[in-house]
Amino acid sequence: MVLARLSLFGRHVLCRRLAAEVTEFTHLDSEGKARMVDVGDKPATRRRAVARGQVTMSPATTAALLEGTVPKGDVLAVARVAGIQAAKRTWELIPLCHPLSLSALSVDLVVAEDHVAIEAVAETVGPTGVEMEALTACSVAALTIYDMCKALDKHMVVEGVALWEKDGGRSGSWRRSE
Repeated sequence: MVLARLSLFGRHVLCRRLAAEVTEFTHLDSEGKARMVDVGDKPATRRRAVARGQVTMSPATTAALLEGTVPKGDVLAVARVAGIQAAKRTWELIPLCHPLSLSALSVDLVVAEDHVAIEAVAETVGPTGVEMEALTACSVAALTIYDMCKALDKHMVVEGVALWEKDGGRSGSWRRSE
């Protein structure tokens, strides 16, 4: 909230100080301005990321999904394809992402009593990770489910979209603890 109260000049000064003090902000230059990270000299390595989320809904809506009676059609098939398409276009949606050649991408959907669980797995061999592609696939699959089921259930909630695993690159492997 403090940042919202700062003038444009104040924000610029704060960003410059943060960029000077914190080296982890790789998408900021020495003046605090956004930039795309140069990955040209990084070696290509195998990379993998897993994102998960869910759409919580009424049991009646999950029953309609399982029975195939949602008026807009095959929700799970459309959501799966939407997630895959979105992952391939992540670089167009997130301004500082690099365009990647994905070697594999899957979107798995599991219908439970009161939600649809989503898991997206993105893989590539390249100089930068695929975390954003996995997160984008998961998010868009969830939003597609919401869109296609909203006439049946106004109380649905898209929730818990997060990175759960990451492999490859300089930082190696990472797993979210349950």
